[in-house]
Amino acid sequence: MRSLFAKITLAFVLVSLVGAGLAVLIIQQRTRTAFDRFLFDQNIEQVAVALADYYQAQGGWGNLESVLVQLPDTNPGGPENRPPDGRGDMVRLPYLLADVDGRLVYGRLPNDQQTVSSAELRTGIPIEVDGNTVGYLLSARALVDWERSSPQGIFLSTVNQAILIGAIGAMLVSLVLGGLLARSLTSPLHALAEATQRVAQGALGIQVPVRSNDEIGQLTGSFNRMSADLEQSNRLRKQMTADIAHDLRNPLSILLGYTEALSDGKLSGTTEIFDTMHDSAGQLSRLVDDLRTLSLADAGELPIQPQASPPAAMLERARQSYSAKAEAQGVALQVTAAEDLPAVNVDPERMAQVLGNLVSNALRYTPPSGLIELSASQEGKQVLLRVNDNGAGIAPQDLPNVFNRFYRGDPSRQNNGDAGLGLTIAKSLVTAMGGEIGVESHLGEGATFTMRFPVG
Repeated sequence: MRSLFAKITLAFVLVSLVGAGLAVLIIQQRTRTAFDRFLFDQNIEQVAVALADYYQAQGGWGNLESVLVQLPDTNPGGPENRPPDGRGDMVRLPYLLADVDGRLVYGRLPNDQQTVSSAELRTGIPIEVDGNTVGYLLSARALVDWERSSPQGIFLSTVNQAILIGAIGAMLVSLVLGGLLARSLTSPLHALAEATQRVAQGALGIQVPVRSNDEIGQLTGSFNRMSADLEQSNRLRKQMTADIAHDLRNPLSILLGYTEALSDGKLSGTTEIFDTMHDSAGQLSRLVDDLRTLSLADAGELPIQPQASPPAAMLERARQSYSAKAEAQGVALQVTAAEDLPAVNVDPERMAQVLGNLVSNALRYTPPSGLIELSASQEGKQVLLRVNDNGAGIAPQDLPNVFNRFYRGDPSRQNNGDAGLGLTIAKSLVTAMGGEIGVESHLGEGATFTMRFPVG
């Protein structure tokens, strides 16, 4: 049986059968017990008094028919409806009478037994004469079954039939409800299975309606998010592939063009040509290095060698590395950091790469006479490193995407030699070193990149 619907429905049927069976047994037992107790208690006092008087008058039990026929008739059908098999006394009076030794005086036991056990005697009512127990009055139903043709037997049979019909009806209702519930459970699972097959076939972005807030609804929501993320990742992968091809094509085209011209003798080697070829080769090398760094970061295999590093020293190192370029662009580059700040546990070489990417990015958008400030401060148990510029700033719609690979919010960056990986690499490195990075910016007011690291 491979169908979940069939399994759930069968489980409901089995539960219904077991429950109905137990209910039938319990109700039957309780009904018969209550019915027997009703008959037994109906005239018990009168029967007990009559039996005690009889014993006292006769000096023993003898033949009880003379006294029993004078007792109230418990057979609703009357004497004329008593069975003709000689057991009318058992039908007419639902009692057994045993003497003090357990020998049966009135009534009949199964298999024609003539004695009652001491345990069964204790369940009966003692018959006392002059303070002495002379016998025990017991319920006949406690030891023998009612005749099926007797009114008592007919009554119990009718009750049992009603119980059985009710149990069957309850089972059928449970089966219908179980089928409906099983369908409500399996329908979204079928939809998920179909959607999963479509995703496996390449139809990314499939969404399944969420119809409940239970575990199945949560599973459906998780699938929808996974499917959307797969579609987004696939789109970004295609875009990244196109961007990589574009960024590789430009320097390769320059190198191929110059090498072919030089090989054919159409150009003679000059310093300018060799410098251009060197710059193109350097651009290719940087792009390959950046891609390798991102691949290692994605795989969790980026080598990190953390050590206690003073924030002020790391910022000063970055300033010195880019001071010449900043001076050539007419941009002021300064460091603001107290020397007594606590050290942070980071990889100094990776931090130099991060700060270099951030400063290089700031220089690209800071106009002449502008200012780039590298600062450090402490907030609680964290050290904050900031790279702030007063350049063009970042548009609000571009802020959520600045750390995405190959993202270029400014169309002018398409052919400026920037592959769009600097900020992505910065975020990957900061995250790998246990920190966080974010950006705040307003158009025309510059941008501030903030890194947070726990105190080492």
